[in-house]
Amino acid sequence: MSPQKIAELKGLRLCLRETMQNKDYEAQDKAHETLYKFLVASAPPKSMPSLRENLEILAVAVAVAMACRTYFIQPFKIPTGSMQPTLYGIQHIPLENPGVMDRYPLKLLKWAATGKWYKEIKVAISGHFILDGPPRGYSGGEWSFRIGNKGYKIPKEGALLPRQGEYVSKGTVLWRGLRVAGDHVFVDKLRWNFRAPKRGQITVFDTDGIRSLQPKTHYIKRLVGLPGERISIDPPKLLINGNLINTHKTMRKIMNQTDGYGGYKLALGGDPREWKLRSKTDAFALGGNQYFALGDNTSNSKDSRYWGAVPQENMVGPAVLVYWPFSGRWGSPQ
Repeated sequence: MSPQKIAELKGLRLCLRETMQNKDYEAQDKAHETLYKFLVASAPPKSMPSLRENLEILAVAVAVAMACRTYFIQPFKIPTGSMQPTLYGIQHIPLENPGVMDRYPLKLLKWAATGKWYKEIKVAISGHFILDGPPRGYSGGEWSFRIGNKGYKIPKEGALLPRQGEYVSKGTVLWRGLRVAGDHVFVDKLRWNFRAPKRGQITVFDTDGIRSLQPKTHYIKRLVGLPGERISIDPPKLLINGNLINTHKTMRKIMNQTDGYGGYKLALGGDPREWKLRSKTDAFALGGNQYFALGDNTSNSKDSRYWGAVPQENMVGPAVLVYWPFSGRWGSPQ
């Protein structure tokens, strides 16, 4: 305010104080109203105060969420089936016809609760069917092909493909069914700052610097080997320093091939020169700051059997909670 405004404000305050001391309530009301009008005129309220307040609250919430994600808890989505049946990646379930819950608006509720979303893939432009190659990717893979110069990808599960070169009309349904979201987990980024990782924990780690893995991404596997140990596989058993280690409940299930687990298997496919465990006689020795990570579904997992150890500096943290979708796996993963 200008010096004149400040002097006027002080005078109004003094006037109000005098009316309060004199207990002249009528004069006090008038002095209060005069002071209030002066303040509004001298410092008018900002435009759209509710919107400003909500934006400030949102900014603080985002800042807190980002801080938690950076230092404490990070969400992670399971993309593949390498950890089945402990954790599930994206799945596709073919259907002949959609149900009541697969139509708007109920399909939104179904997706929010179960992660299941009904979809149909139809031919957009008539043309001849040209297959690009065999299915690629995990969890069954996808067929990749072209019809009328437009590319398509459909899940392998339930696919009925035309013959190579066959003419396909516009509107033909290529695939219909449910796309099931992979499990979403929270990762504790704080715990391993105070205690060392333990055998059997499900861990998320980044791939930077690990040979043959795409950088700047994250993998989720189970820690089975600790620094200084020697790892080998005698299917379906996992051996540590030549001895059977079965102290962890889920690892026992894997080796005993119970509850849907298939046992630990040797490396198959790919380039044999890069394999770490391709026979019963192979053993992988871990350094002082290295860990060995395997998928629970070793039939469908690219893990330490193929590319070796996970350095300690790559470790992000253990998975502590499956928070979505709501299924029998919701809660703490074992």
